[in-house]
Amino acid sequence: MSKPVHITDSTFDAEVLKSDIPVLTDFWAEWCGPCKVIAPILDQIAVEYDGRIKITKMDVDQNNQTAMQLGVQSIPTLILFKNGQAVERLVGSMPKDRLLSRILPHLPSASE
Repeated sequence: MSKPVHITDSTFDAEVLKSDIPVLTDFWAEWCGPCKVIAPILDQIAVEYDGRIKITKMDVDQNNQTAMQLGVQSIPTLILFKNGQAVERLVGSMPKDRLLSRILPHLPSASE
C-alpha cells in the first residue's frame, strides 16, 4: 500500500525530478490548517493511484530552499512534476474531485 513520502531539500531531486512516474509534491507546514484538511485526500490518492503517481510532502519550515526556488509563497501548494518538469500548480485546499480533475490528465493510464 502506497503512502506519501516525506522529502527534504536534499532528497527532492532524486525523489521528484528523477522519478519515472508523475510526482505530486505537497508543500506544507505543521501549523497550516488547510494543509491538514488536504492531507487525508492525498493519502487516499496515493493508495488509489499507486503505481501511476507518487505523492511527496515537503515541510517548508524545515526545507525552505526548494520552496523558495519554485516560488512557493503560500501553503498548501501542490506541484505536479512529470519528467522532471512542473506541469501543474495548485494553491490552497480543495475537494478531491477538483484535485483529481487537474492531475489525472497528466497520469499514465492504468493499462500503461
